[in-house]
Formats: sequence, structure tokens, C-alpha cells
Amino acid sequence: MSTHAFRMQLKPGVIDEYRRRHDEIWPELAEAISAAGIYDYSIFLDEETLALFAVLKLRDDNTRDALPHQPVMRRWWDHMAELMLVEPDNKPVEWPLVPLFHLA
Repeated sequence: MSTHAFRMQLKPGVIDEYRRRHDEIWPELAEAISAAGIYDYSIFLDEETLALFAVLKLRDDNTRDALPHQPVMRRWWDHMAELMLVEPDNKPVEWPLVPLFHLA
């Protein structure tokens, strides 16, 4: 098991819509994420900067790298693209976060 953390960026004025869409996450997307070996996935918001901080746990046998090729993942990115900074293919721009401290 490993932990992965990264930052993403919301556009101004879309916090409520971002939250609503995640509250109504598509069951087939949640299933694809889980099947890829991702669990305990949280996204936090810095309301001052609109930065999103995501933290997820990966099983040792995860297939996270295959998720971008899943049609449901591509549809989700298209669905969310208007709300955040994205790459040309609508994948959210991610900035990796470096772990500095952990207290277990």
C-alpha cells in the first residue's frame, strides 16, 4: 500500500458545482477507481486559493496508470473540464505533492 497526494486547481465561482458533481459521482466511475486499486480517496479545498489537494491510497497491485484509458474516466474529465485547469485532453492538471511528515 502507498499514499499518493497531488494538487489540482479550480476555476473561480465553481466550488458548489464541483462539490455537487462529486456528491453525485457516477457509480461506474467509482467502480473503475476502486477496481484500479484506489481506496480512501479524499479531496480537500483551500478556499483562499481554490487549490484542491487530493490524497489517495493505492493497493500494491494497483492499475492506476490504466485509468486514463477507461472511457468512463475520459467522460468524467470532459464533464469536469469547465470547472478546473486541465490538459489539452481534459485531464486535470496535477502537481505532485512531496511527503514531508507522517505520524502513524
